[in-house]
Formats: sequence, structure tokens, C-alpha cells
Amino acid sequence: MQIKPKILTRFLVRKFLASFFLVLAVVAGIIFIITFVEKLPGEASAMSALYLSFALLLSYIPLLLPLVMFIGTLLTSYGLTRSNESVIIASAGLSPYQSMRSFLVVSVLIGIFVTAVVNPIAVKLNSYDIGTSQMDLVDGAVWLRETNNGSTFTMRATGLKRVSDALSFSNVIAFVQDVDSKFKYRVQAKEITLSGGTLSAKNATVTDTSGIPRSTPKWNIGTLMTPDTVLERNLRPDQVSFWKLPKFIDALSAMKLNTREHYIQFWTLLFLPLTLVAMVVLGIAFAQTHERRNFSFGIKFSIGILASFILYFVINVFGALGTSGSLPTILAVLAPPLIVLAGAAIAIVSFDTI
Repeated sequence: MQIKPKILTRFLVRKFLASFFLVLAVVAGIIFIITFVEKLPGEASAMSALYLSFALLLSYIPLLLPLVMFIGTLLTSYGLTRSNESVIIASAGLSPYQSMRSFLVVSVLIGIFVTAVVNPIAVKLNSYDIGTSQMDLVDGAVWLRETNNGSTFTMRATGLKRVSDALSFSNVIAFVQDVDSKFKYRVQAKEITLSGGTLSAKNATVTDTSGIPRSTPKWNIGTLMTPDTVLERNLRPDQVSFWKLPKFIDALSAMKLNTREHYIQFWTLLFLPLTLVAMVVLGIAFAQTHERRNFSFGIKFSIGILASFILYFVINVFGALGTSGSLPTILAVLAPPLIVLAGAAIAIVSFDTI
């Protein structure tokens, strides 16, 4: 009896997706519960904590996906081996590459979906809770500088939060200089709000050239800055959507700012499908066995998990080299999955020819 390739492909895809979503549900569930318990005491309601936990979980998906893909591949291969379905697949005349081709196609599609859809959604959801923890800070503070109508405004704030369409800066010290860069006055306030083209504060302390501080019930100054431009200038790479990263990188380059971390983030998301393919091939390499009944899944699973954590460490090392400039950013992202893919493919081919 000959098995039709399409039927067999659909069967393998169903098996693979079932294992993948099972592992994803377990891992995501654990992280969601931990995040929810952590957020609950500091939020006004349980629904708010649930929302924030879900938003953070989505942002973690690209980081979790390679490990989930690896474990899912191991489980799928283990199930096919234990049920002797792998024997039937081999009897149908499928080579190791042909049998895992459906796994590779699915992993590529999942990677594309996460990069193109999940990442932008996660960034959008997390943008409602922007604070200093999501920003690139200098000496632990947010610095803003603007020249407008000849005057120069420089501000330092140790805290930041988004309130509707405005930004609220806390523990603020600001300086205003004239067209010749001479000191005009200093402003100190517990909170300054950026909204509607204006920086404003209540109960600010203003010190002019006389050196005598005076309390001002209401202080404000016009500005060309908006909440969006401030956030875009200071946000960390993982707080910018994949689709906006190229334009964002160009803007930072025009300002002569360091863009290596942003390039690392962009290449990581762009080549996520390749990373998932490498993890699938690695999972199949670890799951290979000639034994049917005494398949030492526990040992191989443990070694595989250890290997995946080692790989995660190696990826971070390459990422650090790329960020520091020791390696080109694209090479720092591409090298680990290509090395894994080549080594795992050689292991599969060698095992099949024994």
C-alpha cells in the first residue's frame, strides 16, 4: 500500500504543531503566571495586571521560540519513534530530509509570523506602559536637549511615564540658555509634563542669573518635541517594531548615534526563521536512534536541553561581540544558527549512512 505524500505531509504537520503548541502553552503559561504574580501587587486591578502580563509575554515570544521549537521537535520525533510511525515513514521511501521537510516549512512560517505580526503587536501593547526600564539611559537618567528660537533647553529627569497622550518626567532639573549659550535660568520640579507642544510644571523652583531661587506656581515653555519623538530617540531596540526599525536606524545614524544594538535586534528578527530551522534540525539530530523500544529519550532530552542553553549562551556572546564592534552585526546574528545548522545536518547525514 502506497502512502500519498500529501497525506503523509499533513500527518507530520499535525504531529509537529501539536507538540509545538503543547510546549509553547506550558512555557508561556509558566512565564505568564510568574509575571502576573509579580505585577499584581503594583497594579490597580487584576485586569490591569493580566493585560500587562500578556503584553510582556508577547514580547518574550521571540526569545522563547527557539527553545520551544527544539523541545517540540524532540517530542514529535519521540512520539513517532515510540509508536513505530517512523518505521512506516521510512518504509514509504522518505529520506530523513524529506520527512523533516514539513517541519522546516512550518518553522519558517512560524518565524515569519512572529517577526511580522507578533513583534509589532507586542511593541504596541507595551508602549502603553513606557517607562525608564524600556529606555536607553545615560547615567541612569533621561536627557533631553533642544534648540528652539535661539534658546537652548537641556533637561535631566530620573523618571518617566506615559499618561494618555502626554509624557510625565519626574525629579527634573532643566537649564535654559540664550542664543549665545549664556545661562538664563534653571528650573527644578518634582514633575514636568510634555503635552501639546508645551513643557509645563506646577510648583517649580526657578533660579535666574541673580542666583536667588523663587517658587513658581505654574511654569511652561514651548517646544518642538512630542511624546513620540522623545520616546523614539530614547527607546531600547526591543521597544521598536520590526517594521519601524530600518527608518529608526536611519534617523539615529543621521544624529551620529550608536546603532549597533538596533542592527542586532533587526537582524535577529529578520533571521528568526533561519534560527528556528536550525533548532528543528538540531532537535531531529538529537532524536535519532536505531532503538524502538528502549529509546533513551530522557537522557537525550536532558543533553538536548543542556545543549540549547549552551547555544543560548553562545548567541549572547556573539551578540555582545556584534554590539561592541568586534564582529559585523549581521555576522554576529547569522553565525550561531549557521554553525548549528551545519553541525546538525552533518550529524543527521552521518547517522543515516551508518
